[in-house]
Amino acid sequence: MNILPIGHRLGHRWLSLSAALLVVLFVSHPLRAAGKLNVVTATQDLASLATEVGGDRVSVISIARGYQDPHFVEAKPSFLLNLRKADLLVVVGLQLEIGWLPPLITQSGNPRIQPAAPGYFDASQFAEILEIPTSQVSRAMGDVHPLGNPHYWLDPQNGLRVAVGLAQKLSQMDPGDAAYFNQRLEDFRKRLTVAERRWDEQMKPYRGRKVVTYHQSWPNFVKRFGLQVVEYVEPRPGIPPSPAHVVELIALMKRQNVKLILVEPYFDLKTPQSVARETGAQVVVLMPSVGGDKDTGDYIKLFDYDINLLVKAFQQIR
Repeated sequence: MNILPIGHRLGHRWLSLSAALLVVLFVSHPLRAAGKLNVVTATQDLASLATEVGGDRVSVISIARGYQDPHFVEAKPSFLLNLRKADLLVVVGLQLEIGWLPPLITQSGNPRIQPAAPGYFDASQFAEILEIPTSQVSRAMGDVHPLGNPHYWLDPQNGLRVAVGLAQKLSQMDPGDAAYFNQRLEDFRKRLTVAERRWDEQMKPYRGRKVVTYHQSWPNFVKRFGLQVVEYVEPRPGIPPSPAHVVELIALMKRQNVKLILVEPYFDLKTPQSVARETGAQVVVLMPSVGGDKDTGDYIKLFDYDINLLVKAFQQIR
């Protein structure tokens, strides 16, 4: 049973789109730019992967920006313009975008990108999904995703799996460029393989280290690089930390000698910094998405950035 999480339900407060958004429906469908496939993605991570595979045969636009919480994205007229002319819509899936994207898809009036249409691509279908609930999900559990944790792109192997799926989809849509898409996929695979060796070598001394994270954004990342998340700043996903939870978190970190708190850029640092002062820990703002920082301009650079920050932090808290 799919239960809409509390935080996501709040995201529906704007479902009655303003007149400015509705005007977009009357804009005529523009011609495909220079024969390119128009690809719209929910996030910049997916945009980076689509660009890796599609190259100059596609025009790629991301709706959410890398510095935003992808669960909550404010609607803009430009979103409908982009969706209206899209040949392919690539979504994270697993209800990550449920609070904002479905009504935009409907309002766009574009039959090519409606769910189950050929131009609707759910990237989660190609990824290894963690934290799939084994019992009924209730609202008391917070913003728990009933289909599993949607932050799967933070395992580079999932990025590769999604890229493979995108190469197949683009080849179906544009058979004449299938060889081009597959060549770009293989080039990306080779570069990612080299990068993963580098990341593994950097993280090797720190495998098994315990950390605290703010939100449950990192299960795929910590599994891939051998870290252990012992607790979260949020008592439950999407629920702000209470004083009682903060006291318990401080005690746990002291008992287990946890010295690193990982925080996404869109969360308030006040509580993590307070916990860090009490425990002698360090707060590190990691980027969960491409484009969250000027140095995370593509998928591989995202991991370079985060791994380098982690290594530096671990070196300082020996």
